[in-house]
Amino acid sequence: MTRAPDCRRRDVVLALGSNLGDRMENLQHGIDALDGDGLTAAAISGVFETTPVGGPAQDDYLNAVLLARSSLPALEILARCAAAERAAGRVRAVRWGPRTLDVDIITCGEERSADPDLTLPHPRAHERAFVLAPWLDVQPTAVLPGSGPVADLLAGTSTAGVWRRADLALALPARACGRGMTPCT
Repeated sequence: MTRAPDCRRRDVVLALGSNLGDRMENLQHGIDALDGDGLTAAAISGVFETTPVGGPAQDDYLNAVLLARSSLPALEILARCAAAERAAGRVRAVRWGPRTLDVDIITCGEERSADPDLTLPHPRAHERAFVLAPWLDVQPTAVLPGSGPVADLLAGTSTAGVWRRADLALALPARACGRGMTPCT
């Protein structure tokens, strides 16, 4: 089903994580799959390795934050995130269990939602260093609506088990280059 897009383009913050298979390939696949058709990738954080929070025993994650612009309704962006996860082979068998790709919408402009399928801003982002650290990395002046500056939130959160992997880097999709948003390398 195709919905008419909301004409207001707004900033969207997406958190990506992977701890199964080729974690870097899974993250890059997610970025590539999300960009286009109403959602424009603008910038990507560095890669952070993180110990799992909650759920069963599992391997460490690689995490990143993607900044994008979109005029799509938030629920349509959520459907795009789920499609990218499925395309990467994600199977939802265990809550907070291991996954090939996880994509969460952290913010969608200033939109607030208590929809059972999508709470905005993300209800636990303010306490998750694995979201806050990459977000701060890519957007040092970021503010989580209703919670405050990301730098302050991260300073008040334990960063044990969260470290930047200077040896790893993700790339914006090739079609994002030349849009005047960020330099492409």
